[in-house]
Amino acid sequence: MLLKDEVPIVVLSAPGGSGKSTLAKLLCNDDEIKGKYGDNVFFQIVSRSPNLQLMVQKVFQSNKNRQVPIFQSDEDAIYQLEQFFLRQIGPAPMLLVLDDMWSGSESLIEQFLLPIRGYKILVTSRFVFPRFEWTYKLNTLNHQDAMTLFHHYAFKDGVCTVKKHLAEEVVRGCSGSPLALTVVGKSLHRQPEDNWIRTVQNWSQGQSIYDTNMVLLNRLKTSLDVLDGMAVLKNCFLDLGLFPEDQRIPAAALMDIWAELYNLDESGMYTLVYLHELSNRNLVDLTLVRKDDQDDIDYCKEHFVMQHDLLREMAIHQSKQGSIEKRERLIVEINGNAIPKWLTDQMQQPINARILSITTDSAFCLNWSKVQIPDVKVLILNFQVKIYTLPEFMERMSCLTVLLVMNYGFTRAHLENFPLPGQLTNLKRLRLENISIPSIAPSILQLKNLQKISMIMCEMGKALEECTISMSNTWPNLNEINIEYCDDLVEIPAWVCGLIHLKRINLRYCQELVTLPAELGNLTNLEVLRLQSCTQLLELPDSISGLKELRFLDLSDCVEMDHLPDQLGDLCGLRRIRMMGCTALSELPPSVMDLVQLERVICDDETAYLWNSYKDYLDKLEIVVVKEDINLNWLHKRPT
Repeated sequence: MLLKDEVPIVVLSAPGGSGKSTLAKLLCNDDEIKGKYGDNVFFQIVSRSPNLQLMVQKVFQSNKNRQVPIFQSDEDAIYQLEQFFLRQIGPAPMLLVLDDMWSGSESLIEQFLLPIRGYKILVTSRFVFPRFEWTYKLNTLNHQDAMTLFHHYAFKDGVCTVKKHLAEEVVRGCSGSPLALTVVGKSLHRQPEDNWIRTVQNWSQGQSIYDTNMVLLNRLKTSLDVLDGMAVLKNCFLDLGLFPEDQRIPAAALMDIWAELYNLDESGMYTLVYLHELSNRNLVDLTLVRKDDQDDIDYCKEHFVMQHDLLREMAIHQSKQGSIEKRERLIVEINGNAIPKWLTDQMQQPINARILSITTDSAFCLNWSKVQIPDVKVLILNFQVKIYTLPEFMERMSCLTVLLVMNYGFTRAHLENFPLPGQLTNLKRLRLENISIPSIAPSILQLKNLQKISMIMCEMGKALEECTISMSNTWPNLNEINIEYCDDLVEIPAWVCGLIHLKRINLRYCQELVTLPAELGNLTNLEVLRLQSCTQLLELPDSISGLKELRFLDLSDCVEMDHLPDQLGDLCGLRRIRMMGCTALSELPPSVMDLVQLERVICDDETAYLWNSYKDYLDKLEIVVVKEDINLNWLHKRPT
């Protein structure tokens, strides 16, 4: 892009320590770049609080035969810079490099965009500037390049003098970060092999790379320090350390946590705003699964984030500051039965953390009964086993409002003691991932404060079918049910339609679901009904006409649904419909002309043709034809 005249500005973006400045300097000395720009390359290192006039003076200073002027204003500085370029350099191409620009510098960068043919700006930053189109994000080094860089700093002449597997382990621990490879390599240079062994052992036992490398910590921590005046955003970053290494984090899970802890909205709009902000600062990688309707209700639900290992370690390291009993969040990672010493030492004393994350592997089988963490509001249990026992200390968690039970194994896990008898009375949000639910215990149905339940990749069809309950005491405050990727759910039982306070039902990718209950119309408070990719669903029940409060209906990829109810026009509150991929649908019921509040139909070309016949009757209607843009890079192996 630096060689193309039509691109005025190129941004090179990556987290601190990724080698942006080094790459920019190498580019300036590249033969092709020098062939185009010659000596007309001006490299400016920018401070965190940049001064435009000082920056321009440094450009003049780089021309040794030019007197450095004093400017009357920023405008005068830019004017004189333009005149300098025009008079001294003339029509020759020129490149201005602005190195290490900080967040909020877009307007400053734009001031340097001069109307001069052949003039270009290269910006390096640890942040992303969305308004500039040509932005390149640097990836971490692959293993071979990482080994080469590490050998350069760790060994004389780059020749390995310790056992090869030790160097391999240290390089893997640096996670492809050029800065980490450089700092750690220098620290181990000329060290005896025993020191290498101790480093590898310490890391394998859970010690952070930052505990022994203050230079690395101080360099990378600058990206986090700028969040000091943004308490919620900083806490959101620290919360990303609650999830296992190298695992995708559902934005919907973060939404559950942040809605309770920081009072963010239920739709996920602010969750997505904060994730975009963290992504723009290169503190997280945000994967947008669906881009076809960005103002969709609950848009946040379909997206995921991942975090570079060193950034995750940074979040955990920062969460560990201060005494254990006073920490806001407690992150426990256990390999086998090796409970961290700091936790065993603390077991007899209450811990005041509000957020607790526990990650265990398949070998863990210890008794947790002595742990005292009574004030926890958010509990995240990460594991990868076929049979999992909930920690006994949950019986004393009277403040618990959010529970996430997340199995990262390849087969569904059975929960032996779920729910704990008489507990979880204040629970508001429950999320189960990759869990087998053989039956629904009466105690779980009596959680009077439960507002939202999400079951993702769970086996639960038989449990729902065999559940016989009295609706009088069942989930009186429940307003949202999410069931996704449930491959044994054939029908929704009628008793669900007795949950009259429900406002949202999301049934996504339940590809064995055939029928909805005839009593669906009893859910008179329902506002959102999402049936996306329920590929075997045949029809909507006629009683849907009773859903007067329904605002959003999603029928996307319901490929077997060949007709809609004649009473569809009775949905007087309906504002939006999504129905891409409804390939069996050949006509709409005439009653759709009564949907006078309908504002938007998001669909494909074939369905748009059906709706165009009724557009004259619906003054507010906008038909949005989209080419579905779904990012499948996030997919991982589904349980079978």
